Amino acid sequence: MSRTMRKEMLKTPEAAVVAEVGLRDVHRMIDEGILPPQLHDRDGGRQVWAESCGLISFYVESAARLTAEERIGAIGWAAKRLTLNRPDADWTLREGFLSIDLGPFLRKAQRNLALLHAARALITHDPDILSGAAVIRGTRLSPYDLAASLDAGLAEAELLQDHPQINADMLTLARLYAEANPLRGRPRQAASAGRVVSDKLVTRRKPAA
Repeated sequence: MSRTMRKEMLKTPEAAVVAEVGLRDVHRMIDEGILPPQLHDRDGGRQVWAESCGLISFYVESAARLTAEERIGAIGWAAKRLTLNRPDADWTLREGFLSIDLGPFLRKAQRNLALLHAARALITHDPDILSGAAVIRGTRLSPYDLAASLDAGLAEAELLQDHPQINADMLTLARLYAEANPLRGRPRQAASAGRVVSDKLVTRRKPAA
């Protein structure tokens, strides 16, 4: 793990995105003591060390193959090694006939963390644009409206055709940002056949029968 990754703290929704698990999984691992206390912080709101996201992913994804005891043991072993900050470490735990390779989970988390950083860099808050709401840099497009349109079933190609100022990578990052930073209060409702036009979500009318 890199030194930068070890020091970075993520909000639990961000950690869920980086680990590719549900938000409930992250909270459960904290509440039940599955994630060692040195890898998360409850002061000032729950936060998780970025480096621990690979361990969260491992615990959830290996549930069908390993017992809870084996998974917790592997996480405890890896947590001690993470604090040593050894990027060239062998992440394979060998105990008798059992071998557990945590490397793929940790590397996946690093890749997802890089995407999260890119998503953050893509989004800006300008008080002169939509009263400071999150928008894609250089546009008036809300990542939440774009994500809602995709979730409602609007094809990516249609959104890109409507908004030539963004590309497929930017659309992917916008959706990731919205997932990692859910809006407070009432969830944004996705239209069943919505299309983002400028900074608003407009429902397309069905042709008259």
